[in-house]
Amino acid sequence: MDASAKHNVALSLSPKTLVRPSREEAEEAVRTLIAWAGDDPAREGLLDTPRRVTKAYREFFAGYEEDPRKILEKTFKEVGGYDDIVLVKDIPFSSHCEHHMVPFVGKAHIAYLPHDGVVGISKLARLVDVFAKRLQVQEVLTAQIIDAINEHLNPRGAAVMLEAEHMCMSMRGVRAHGAMTVTQRFTGVFAEEKSEQDRFFTMLRGR
Repeated sequence: MDASAKHNVALSLSPKTLVRPSREEAEEAVRTLIAWAGDDPAREGLLDTPRRVTKAYREFFAGYEEDPRKILEKTFKEVGGYDDIVLVKDIPFSSHCEHHMVPFVGKAHIAYLPHDGVVGISKLARLVDVFAKRLQVQEVLTAQIIDAINEHLNPRGAAVMLEAEHMCMSMRGVRAHGAMTVTQRFTGVFAEEKSEQDRFFTMLRGR
């Protein structure tokens, strides 16, 4: 099994499948990391840090507890015959790189051509959030978003673009502050017809 296949299998596991350590075990792990960093976990300013960190992790990685199917399951068919591009752009997101567990932050742009109804526009922002709030790779995040749209909305075509700054590159290593990583994927009509891709980019530039 290659690395990408292993990644997809891991993401398909539900929280019930995985054995999650107790909160006490997680807090002890934070104390170990504090000591590894060179500080004293018993110091007054750090005494409550393990509790705060585990609480923050519940928020950072809440996406493991959510099901994208439930977010996209309700669609609206009475749209007055509208069948052109639906675009939601500049959706802010923050995620954590699975290699260093530091943040990457950016914006997502999602478009689709309806086939049998539309989904509430806020649902697309929620979909991004579900997958972003997991340990991630930007390329995988891009694919997961568009795959979920194709699976649950069955559009005639979909387009997803992510733009993000990775702290693992700007805070450490080469320290390339401000460098942006752009990933994109097209399916259906967007993949088959360059004119539809051009319309997508033209609508983005309209921001």
